[in-house]
Amino acid sequence: MKRMFGGLLSALTLVLLVGCSSHHHHGMTGGGKSDAYWQKGQQDMEGLINRTVQDPEKAKGVNAYVGEIIKELKESRAQERAYHRQLYTLNTSYTATPDEFSKIVNEANIQRAQSSARVLSLRFKMKDLMTADEWKTLSDRMVSYSGRYQHGEAGAKSSY
Repeated sequence: MKRMFGGLLSALTLVLLVGCSSHHHHGMTGGGKSDAYWQKGQQDMEGLINRTVQDPEKAKGVNAYVGEIIKELKESRAQERAYHRQLYTLNTSYTATPDEFSKIVNEANIQRAQSSARVLSLRFKMKDLMTADEWKTLSDRMVSYSGRYQHGEAGAKSSY
């Protein structure tokens, strides 16, 4: 159980680091949705990985998985926005039924769960390329680095 929690914490940290949060970040417009935001997150991760993973070929593989995670997160964010637009549109209908709302919410929940499963799968592929020491070092660096992506949220780290 402790190992699973640690793994999920690491995955969550990675997600937070590469920009899963919908808050505004570093003055970029669109709540961090711009390509520049995602590129910055990927560059930050690449730097952490390259300083941590000793084997350059393995580091290259880990960075490739990070790229896939970022792609998944970007696609998931776009899908999430589409579901929100559907809900906003449906909300304008006086005759909309609870079932219509539930259908959209259920579809969004399924999409979110599938995306989370894909990210988690990629996380384990990343881990498999690294030693236990490299994984711990990278995870520790990610946790300390992720503070840059939390804006004024008191106690945010303790709420993971």
